[in-house]
Amino acid sequence: MKEMTSLERVQAVLNGQTPDRVPVVPQCFMFSAKTAGYHIGQINRSPAKLAESHRICQEKYGYDGCVIDVDDATLAEACGAKVIFRERDVASVDEHHPVLESLEQIDELKLPEPMHDGRLCEWLETSSRLMDMVGDHVFVMGRADQGPFDLLALLRGAQEFMIDLLTEDEDVIRHALDWAAEAHIRFARAQLAAGVHATSMGDSYAGPNLVSPDIYRRLALPAEKKVVDALKDLPGAYSIHICGDTSMIVGDMGKTGAKILEVDWKVDMGRARTLVPEDTVLMGNINPSDPMCLGTPGDVHARAKEIIDTTRGRGLILSSGCALSENIKPENLQAMVDAAGCYGAYDRLCELQQQ
Repeated sequence: MKEMTSLERVQAVLNGQTPDRVPVVPQCFMFSAKTAGYHIGQINRSPAKLAESHRICQEKYGYDGCVIDVDDATLAEACGAKVIFRERDVASVDEHHPVLESLEQIDELKLPEPMHDGRLCEWLETSSRLMDMVGDHVFVMGRADQGPFDLLALLRGAQEFMIDLLTEDEDVIRHALDWAAEAHIRFARAQLAAGVHATSMGDSYAGPNLVSPDIYRRLALPAEKKVVDALKDLPGAYSIHICGDTSMIVGDMGKTGAKILEVDWKVDMGRARTLVPEDTVLMGNINPSDPMCLGTPGDVHARAKEIIDTTRGRGLILSSGCALSENIKPENLQAMVDAAGCYGAYDRLCELQQQ
């Protein structure tokens, strides 16, 4: 089979076709910064350096797509949250001083304007710069930061929000989630308008590690689906990432209509493949800690082979299960790319898919 470009490889998977090999799109914005000589906290407000760090890292290791991310505080900051900045690490929301004392105050906040508020415009400029650099041959996902459930938790304070889920009137919660969904939709639309091939949400507070599957289905799922529905007629794919063990809800996540589901390392990828629609792409799910930090290239190869075998390489983008730290072993990132060629080449994919 003719060799594809990285972009063609990912697009083939998104279109339900068999690529020349399984594409690799690691979540490595912190490692990219280090590869370019920085800590992420030193460049989180410099679109030129952020974009250049992705270009340098992608060219060095040869993976197929770049995920533009900075931290989980940017959209909340644009909505009025206080943020703690650290030179050697990601920024974080100051949850000891939440902007909302009650969910009923949500309408007092101003919905963010992506081109003007906080650092949203800097994420968008990073997206535009990286698209100009590599977007004709490399897949670019410009995240739209946090999804509705996560954003509301950051604005209210995670602990307070967990209590609200048990004590607050459900109509109040739903209204606040609708507001948060609209805030995210605005940023996601702006990312797609910047030309990226995909955008996404992180909605990890909605996962079973923190709330029950029932709460996810009643509250988080409708808000996530609202986002997907609002973006479905725009060019570009949409992705949902929920950290932790989403085994109990991954089938429900598939009902959102999102084209890509980013699956963390605790989930059995083979089982997930059977629970989501056939045209939904799974992205994941090598453990960012072991093997990526603690293991060897051989360990990475073994895990990649297991993922490809159990999914039969169908609708698969090989990735890390969650964000990679700057301290992963460089040889292990290279091993992830090499393993896709060893175990996910076209001829082998054809054999697996005929089983």
